[in-house]
Amino acid sequence: MLPCGPCVPFCLLHFRVQDSQTPALPGCSNRHLGTRHRRGPGSGLAEVLGERLLWSWPPGPWVPLAGASSWLLGPGSLHWKEQMDCKIQTRMETTFGPSFSAVTTITKADGTSTYKQHRRTPSSSSSLAYSPRDEEDSMPPISTPRRSDSAISVRSLHSESSMSLRSTFSLPEEEEEPEPLVFAEQPSVKLCCQLCCSVFKDPVITTCGHTFCRRCALKSEKCPVDNAKLTVVVNNIAVAEQIGELFIHCRHGCRAVGGGKPTVFEVDPRGCPFTIKLSARKDHEGSCDYRPVRCPNNPSCPPLLKMNLEAHLKECEHIKCPHSKYGCTFIGNQDTYETHLETCRFEGLKEFLQQTDDRFHEMHVALAQKDQEIAFLRSMLGKLSEKIDQLEKSLELKFDVLDENQSKLSEDLMEFRRDASMLNDELSHINARLNMGILGSYDPQQIFKCKGTFVGHQGPVWCLCVYSMGDLLFSGSSDKTIKVWDTCTTYKCQKTLEGHDGIVLALCIQGCKLYSGSADCTIIVWDIQNLQKVNTIRAHDNPVCTLVSSHNMLFSGSLKAIKVWDIVGTELKLKKELTGLNHWVRALVAAQSYLYSGSYQTIKIWDIRTLDCIHVLQTSGGSVYSIAVTNHHIVCGTYENLIHVWDIESKEQVRTLTGHVGTVYALAVISTPDQTKVFSASYDRSLRVWSMDNMICTQTLLRHQGSVTALAVSRGRLFSGAVDSTVKVWTC
Repeated sequence: MLPCGPCVPFCLLHFRVQDSQTPALPGCSNRHLGTRHRRGPGSGLAEVLGERLLWSWPPGPWVPLAGASSWLLGPGSLHWKEQMDCKIQTRMETTFGPSFSAVTTITKADGTSTYKQHRRTPSSSSSLAYSPRDEEDSMPPISTPRRSDSAISVRSLHSESSMSLRSTFSLPEEEEEPEPLVFAEQPSVKLCCQLCCSVFKDPVITTCGHTFCRRCALKSEKCPVDNAKLTVVVNNIAVAEQIGELFIHCRHGCRAVGGGKPTVFEVDPRGCPFTIKLSARKDHEGSCDYRPVRCPNNPSCPPLLKMNLEAHLKECEHIKCPHSKYGCTFIGNQDTYETHLETCRFEGLKEFLQQTDDRFHEMHVALAQKDQEIAFLRSMLGKLSEKIDQLEKSLELKFDVLDENQSKLSEDLMEFRRDASMLNDELSHINARLNMGILGSYDPQQIFKCKGTFVGHQGPVWCLCVYSMGDLLFSGSSDKTIKVWDTCTTYKCQKTLEGHDGIVLALCIQGCKLYSGSADCTIIVWDIQNLQKVNTIRAHDNPVCTLVSSHNMLFSGSLKAIKVWDIVGTELKLKKELTGLNHWVRALVAAQSYLYSGSYQTIKIWDIRTLDCIHVLQTSGGSVYSIAVTNHHIVCGTYENLIHVWDIESKEQVRTLTGHVGTVYALAVISTPDQTKVFSASYDRSLRVWSMDNMICTQTLLRHQGSVTALAVSRGRLFSGAVDSTVKVWTC
């Protein structure tokens, strides 16, 4: 058998398996253990064996081992000849036997051999990691792939300059008490954080698109790859599951080495020999026979392993009488304990003593409850007294305000009457001119024009909401803020609301409360009267994409879920979670007694009273990004530039509106007794006005410098928010 000529392996050791099914490299007569080669000199990086990464080494020619079918990487640019002549003196062979055992044979230069046997569990990894130790030589652990259909014999050579094929990681839970974490095989570098250089712990995806440990991402300010600011977006569930499938050694089979920081752990041959999946670690270690325990009879007994506890209890000299709490002073071993019970004066009274203890316990519990009730009643009494004082003061102030308002209302009523008289005169004059034909024909076509722009956000505007009672407009942005705009008098920003740690994606108003949803997975409740934050709710495990309120309930949409919240003052009580959704819920609309939700190529219609899905509309064009409901139609905008229209009664699709060349992010409706108009906002930076009478586009509005992402209407006015960080006002 000759070594590979043109092939340059990336691994330190070359394994050969005596199995005819092992594939051979192109142009090579040898068969390899699932290895992949790269041709060309100097490619000393790494070799991927399945999904596992092995250590790399500078390549060179292969040197055959006498009497063996394995090969060792030979002399290169380093002084390998001397090492080959002098240092390579030890050979280790691991043979996998039946069931769950393996035998490791260590052959030294003088011809002597030693044998070491260890156990494996059915839940162990497909590779066996074992660290043989000898009084004279120390050999690195070798990970050997296992096959279920045949035994595998693997030989490897060891020199002082070789590197271990298995690495030991230490991931401290806290700096004071690091948690042992020794992997059975070297994890892939793809599963290692680039900040701490350890296997990911609670992996999260940041705004730059890379994955880091949550703690590393929160502590670091910039990404080490592209120097971007680090902000956590979402948990990386896929990577967390991969890490959970890695096999590690039981913590009771590891020991610390050295005294440096951070602490490094290695396999303890005297400890637990089992390897388990990282995700199943707590289950195994909670019942591990090598877990340290204390003698239940006397804390001064030496520490024990769980497996030795039963034997210790049979020999323990500190067994107390079960009636020691009543005054029995007996202490002895198991034999004298049984003899003592026959003569103990308390044994005959044990039932009476137990009943007395139970009665004392019940009385103690009842007494503690009464103390709590008394303390609670006292606190309530104090609060009621304070509340009565506040109500008395508030009532006096309200009476004063009522008197002032009554006088103002009388004055305003007189002014309204005068204004009404003047308006009647004007209307009469206009009607007379119309009848005479002075004003000419009336053109019902309305042309919308941009009347102004709100500027102030430092990032794209993703959502808008109008509070018509106070002529206020709320806008949410990527700068994690909500701005409050006056749309009636000053047309300026009244206040900037701060509180979210992520992009503000959704806004909704119910009564005098504003609800905001964010990429930080929370919903914040704001008091519109004083523009202050009053509550924060951890709503979802993923970003909150959309919000809508109806029937004193708040509906929030996220990944494959809609949560229904009962609005109780400033609190949100989770009522139900609507499931069965196939993708992100980016659109929610409540109309009359129905809730409309949009996900991937689907619109579901829910009965708000029963919270049951009563109808499903199938669409085309990808995910549904926006929904609008008119008196006669259901309208939705999709990812692939389309606007679908259904009849609201028959639930049949009547038209597909085309014209946009980008995703339709938002829809809004303005209805009058004479006509209904639908406004659409798109990724193509345009707004379109659609007449629902004839289903045609009557106007295209082009003023934004970025994608238009949000729409809101109030009193015949249209507000549009865009990626250019502005909000524009459109009127006829």
